[in-house]
Amino acid sequence: MEKLSLQYIAKEPKIKTENTSLLILLHGYGSNEEDLFSFAGELPDDLIILSTRAPQTLGYGSYSWYTIHFNNPQGKFSDLPEAIKAREIIAVFIDEAQKKYKISPEKTFLLGFSQGTILAYAVALNYPEKVQKVVALSGYINPDLLPNSLAEKDYSKLDFYISHGSVDQVIPVEWGNKAPGFLKELNIKHSYKEFPVGHGVSPKNFYEFSKWIEERM
Repeated sequence: MEKLSLQYIAKEPKIKTENTSLLILLHGYGSNEEDLFSFAGELPDDLIILSTRAPQTLGYGSYSWYTIHFNNPQGKFSDLPEAIKAREIIAVFIDEAQKKYKISPEKTFLLGFSQGTILAYAVALNYPEKVQKVVALSGYINPDLLPNSLAEKDYSKLDFYISHGSVDQVIPVEWGNKAPGFLKELNIKHSYKEFPVGHGVSPKNFYEFSKWIEERM
């Protein structure tokens, strides 16, 4: 079997149809590929689901896409070169997965949580030709990971489902709710929802983004 550049676990439909789509999952800081994959069985049947493992090891069963310096005097500090490298690694993995499963960008979804969402935004806004449908859970747009000239990109096919917990203690909701205004300025299609939870996904939130995916398959 063709080996892809990131470690991942997969769930594939028994029969591939013209509606079969690809969903790539990007977990958060300190988690692993099993985390988001735990709800794979509840998502639409006609999805090829690949849940990736971030390349940096933090400890047994714990991984990250890039370093966060929690003890930085100025507050949390993301290692920008590592984040940019992670963005490019994910972009390559998307190409590899689309080639392996013969799925077009139009039928590719990218779902991130927390640090995975920050990178999902970055990948989609740098490479809108690779992935066009993004589920962004409990994250935010980091401008340092975006292209120098947003005006040169064709964002006409991008579509975002964004959600955040209103009492998120890890990534404040004020960071997450800046995304709709940013995307509106670029005329990018999006929906934004807040749920009365912390840094996590409520059942209602899961139901909504699962339905959002199904409607776009």
